[in-house]
Amino acid sequence: MTRIDFHLNVENHLLYTCRLIRKAYSSGLKIVCYSTRAEVLENLDKLLWTFSEEDFLPHVVSGHPSVAETPILLTDKADDISHYDLLINLDEQWPPFFARFERLVEIVGIDEDNKTLARQRYKFYKERGYPLNTFDRANG
Repeated sequence: MTRIDFHLNVENHLLYTCRLIRKAYSSGLKIVCYSTRAEVLENLDKLLWTFSEEDFLPHVVSGHPSVAETPILLTDKADDISHYDLLINLDEQWPPFFARFERLVEIVGIDEDNKTLARQRYKFYKERGYPLNTFDRANG
């Protein structure tokens, strides 16, 4: 069953996502970042190239010819996914294919609209019996 972690009170979603990807990738995990919003994926793609001068994080956007060989995928659909270690949800709704993954990370911002949507996702997962963990960035 998919383990689901909620990271709360994150000020900068995309920068935090980059750091999370770096940590997961250095641990040998393959990562999928999901959003239905093209601008989110485009901005994450750009940031992954520039946020750290010391790290190379091999990634592609959905539809790229080397999707199957690349350890980090940015996507808006399930069609291109070939690995199921870690899913990072950057969307407002739960990913329809999340149950295929060993682990799902939900990143929750500091604004009330974002928190409200995250509470709905939390309730959805909890009602289905998924193991849930929370990590509050406000507490360190």
